[in-house]
Amino acid sequence: MKKILIATLMIVTLAPISNAHGDEHNKQSHEIDVTVFADGLKQPWGMTFLPDGRLLVTEKAGHLRIIDTNGQVSVPIEGVPAVNTKGQGGLLDVVLDPNFIENKTIYFSYALLEQDDNESRTAVAKAQLHNDTLSHVKPIWQQAHSKKAGYHYGSRLVFDRTGHLFVTLGDRNYGKDEVQDLSTHFGKVVRIDTDGKPAANNPFLNQSNALPDIYSYGHRNIQGAFLHPETGELWANEHGPRGGDEINVIKAGHNYGWPVITYGINYNGTPITDKRFMEGMEQPIHYWDPSIATSGMLIYNGKAFPNWQGDIFTGALKLMHLNRIKLNDQHQVLTEERLLKAQKQRIRAIEQGPDGFIYVATDNSAGQILKITPAQ
Repeated sequence: MKKILIATLMIVTLAPISNAHGDEHNKQSHEIDVTVFADGLKQPWGMTFLPDGRLLVTEKAGHLRIIDTNGQVSVPIEGVPAVNTKGQGGLLDVVLDPNFIENKTIYFSYALLEQDDNESRTAVAKAQLHNDTLSHVKPIWQQAHSKKAGYHYGSRLVFDRTGHLFVTLGDRNYGKDEVQDLSTHFGKVVRIDTDGKPAANNPFLNQSNALPDIYSYGHRNIQGAFLHPETGELWANEHGPRGGDEINVIKAGHNYGWPVITYGINYNGTPITDKRFMEGMEQPIHYWDPSIATSGMLIYNGKAFPNWQGDIFTGALKLMHLNRIKLNDQHQVLTEERLLKAQKQRIRAIEQGPDGFIYVATDNSAGQILKITPAQ
């Protein structure tokens, strides 16, 4: 596929949030080129690179495709289960098994199509990918309860360093009773093994009133998650209401407060709560007000952009940009940049390629994969 130059731009760092100096800001900037790596996609949602450099991409409508190293998009791969595409549902994230080279296994999350198509729940399946075809497709996990509304499914998939799979789950637009209740999966992060069973050291494994696969709770709708390349911790961005998008470090057994505490308000302007802090509930590393509508996450550790080592990249759906944040060792935000604003596209997913370049998926019916490289 012919690559089309979209833009060459100098990134200009925004005013500091705290403890930063202008000279240091300039050192953190990179001049970049942005090209269309692939197009012809319809609402791409999740993506991951295969060992041979090709890109595996999900489309919300239920299609799984492979993009070769020249940007050519395959026909849909057969064998994907039927998904519920109402509202925010559909085929969601996709990841490779840590031993993919040996076992050819992939995992994908989706809105499960129930017999009553008004009901749905987030589910995870695994399959083997051989010669661009799926085989041995097996659902391994699903939420304990379904719901009629087509909102807030999550759902990012991240493997930890022990080979267990994190699944992020939205609140499905439920309130405090369900999200704070450990007997439901609404507003939770779960941690399971590759057969869908609870991880052996999960924090609520032996608690009688809790689901054993829950890892953390009190979340609204995590649509971006990434395992920190240095610490191995799970980091996530949380799609808030009107205001209150967050970045969090997800810790075992911790409560992240939704909707008891939040920096956001209802979309109609009414308050959700007057509380921003409460004992026993975590504060975010960073929050946005107004919201940028977060989705997708990357903590960069490549060589192509040395000044961005360790920086957090987050997609912005509403404000249509790629957000970059630099933290200090105390997790304080030093600088924030808003990239790709000229493209005016909703950013849904972000991946670092084997070449060290950054790839982003745009969320619309004529979706693209954009490739960010150092300027030539």
